[in-house]
Amino acid sequence: MKLYPAIDLKDGKCVRLLQGDYNEVTVYGNNPGEMAKKWESLGGDFLHIVDLDGAKAGRGINGDAIRQIVDAVEIPIELGGGIRSIDDIKVQLERGVNRVILGSAAIKNKALVKEAIDTFGAEKIVVGVDAKGGMVAVEGWLEVTDTTALSFCKELEKMGVQTVIYTDIAKDGMMQGPNIEETKKLVDETNLQIIASGGVSSLEDLKALEVIGVHGAIIGKAIYTGAIQLEEAVALFKA
Repeated sequence: MKLYPAIDLKDGKCVRLLQGDYNEVTVYGNNPGEMAKKWESLGGDFLHIVDLDGAKAGRGINGDAIRQIVDAVEIPIELGGGIRSIDDIKVQLERGVNRVILGSAAIKNKALVKEAIDTFGAEKIVVGVDAKGGMVAVEGWLEVTDTTALSFCKELEKMGVQTVIYTDIAKDGMMQGPNIEETKKLVDETNLQIIASGGVSSLEDLKALEVIGVHGAIIGKAIYTGAIQLEEAVALFKA
């Protein structure tokens, strides 16, 4: 199971939000490049970056911070937030990002997902599926749709998507453990590589995710608060 240390960017700083609430912000650092280096030095082998301002505005905002991160580390980077078009994807890939995450854009514009995969290859495109009560949420989590996460994932699989990041919004930033039950459904009922996100707060949570067969887990708040020591977690899941 791959571990993905997360860096969320807002106003050029490294922050965490509580349940995606832009009014519940904790700043953990003013230098994204240094933060990226730190997680790389502790054994992180893939960084998960989200441009929070971009997600809200519908266009890339934290370009300078993303460039800092790309320049600072050797490990691959995936990026989400505000990526809404083929041109947006191209800009990020040319900037040195290894793969991009399509979020709200994917459910509202399925043709974009298909075109992105045809243009750049499935290994460069990840779809972020954010859910609340099993239903897909969009627009920086501000709007819940009437589509279930499972039916959406099955549709994505048919379109050639290989990797999905599944976030349970109710769990995100709450340090109460991931939604194992909903995540397991996606692992069991699709052939997608599922990366679990939201709520990981302990090594036990990571072990529980490994048991259900997820491809990877994103760790955010837990590594910032020290609830999980990244080095220890990396050693555990590489063993």
